[in-house]
Amino acid sequence: MHSMQQLSEEPGTAFDLAVIGSGPGGYEAAVRAAKAGMKVCLVEKGALGGVCINWGCIPTKALLRSAEVFDLIKKADFFGLKVQPGTIDLAEAVKRSRNVALKMSKGVAFMLRRAGVDVRQGEAVFSTPHDLDIFRDGVRVDSVSARHIIIASGAHPRSMPGLEPDGNRIITSREALALKSVPTSMIVVGGGAVGVEMAWFYAMAGTSVTLVEMMPRLLPLEDEEIAEVLKRSLQKAGITVATGAKLERVTVEGDRVSAHLIVEGNDSRLLIADYLLVAVGVSGNCSGLGLEHAGVESSRGFIATDSLCRTSAGHIFAIGDVRGGMLLAHKASAEAAIAVKTISGAPSRPLDDSMIPRCVYAEPSVASIGLSEKQAEDGGYTVHVGRAMFASSGKANAYGHLEGLVKLVFSAADGRLLGAHVAGHGAVELIGELTLARYLAVTADMLAGTMHAHPTLSETIKEAAENALHDKASNLAKKPL
Repeated sequence: MHSMQQLSEEPGTAFDLAVIGSGPGGYEAAVRAAKAGMKVCLVEKGALGGVCINWGCIPTKALLRSAEVFDLIKKADFFGLKVQPGTIDLAEAVKRSRNVALKMSKGVAFMLRRAGVDVRQGEAVFSTPHDLDIFRDGVRVDSVSARHIIIASGAHPRSMPGLEPDGNRIITSREALALKSVPTSMIVVGGGAVGVEMAWFYAMAGTSVTLVEMMPRLLPLEDEEIAEVLKRSLQKAGITVATGAKLERVTVEGDRVSAHLIVEGNDSRLLIADYLLVAVGVSGNCSGLGLEHAGVESSRGFIATDSLCRTSAGHIFAIGDVRGGMLLAHKASAEAAIAVKTISGAPSRPLDDSMIPRCVYAEPSVASIGLSEKQAEDGGYTVHVGRAMFASSGKANAYGHLEGLVKLVFSAADGRLLGAHVAGHGAVELIGELTLARYLAVTADMLAGTMHAHPTLSETIKEAAENALHDKASNLAKKPL
């Protein structure tokens, strides 16, 4: 096999690898490949870091932190503090979130530069299976050739018939991240992570929020018990939650949106709000790439790939949101590693969805990995389930965050962890230990036998494992000899 240096010297191949998009998948792929000795070009049409850093994960978390601090100030009396009640200055909170995003974007630029990646600004369009034209403002300004290409072009918010965003009153999370003042009222459609986070942020800021989810519960892919804890918590925060519901006859008149809310089995109810935020998932950024010139097939809004991220054209790979599946930044980074290893001829394992942690950053936050109790049972497992409530945790009481629980699902056959589900303050930080436990096929005995520092929220994981052992013992006791 040729070395990478030789590859880049072959006539007509300017680069070993071209990457389209600089989100967590794209920039990770470019840096990894450059470190492996490949000559790499990255093409980005917007700000470096993609949606995640500029309009997704990072600025959202910065804004949610502002809301969390604001909420704490409102509860200052509870902590023995005398503080004048404040108001949230949304323009300043947004400004801070933009600064955090800018700092992270500059960090990506620095990493790419340090790795020796050639960054080109513009929109990449395939002209042949190995050649990309680069356009700026509709004008072709550049072109590159590459032996391999990784498409990491991301995704865009999906719209529903009758709920098409107008960027003014019917908005997506992008506009919601840059409003100048706190709206009086907002309808949020979509009870997934983005919808829940946006609903919680605006409710904390003082907006009257109605959250509408078509499925029978929020976070439809999560464990039922956890989704119920979240729903109760959001309702306690003053959010009207309508599940098994849909909106009809949506109209915009001036600076108001009106819609009819229909909840299964009930009469319709008229809702009027300043904004309607649509958060009903995404579609891959497949169009406009000239995929037809490269022999790359897409299906249902995403690029079709095999288990190693290879498209229908053998030298072209797709990673991240444009590939579909779980729409998570860390999944894109993991796929970047798989694609680059495959290109360089190194052995690589396909991604296992049951090893991907999932997080929702409201308060209480929700984090999970692996199978829910129902999914495990539907998959033919006999399970032992362990639960531990944060209300009995010394640290949670000291924090003043008593909501939620840790729920662990173990296989009865070999004791290993099948799924872990946390709802509560700090859940998104606790999931790291449980992700490692899942990856290493840790058992309830091992988790229960691991010393956890006191007082910490992580002790609740140990207690849930002990509870699962108790569940196992009582099940055995019930069995006839």
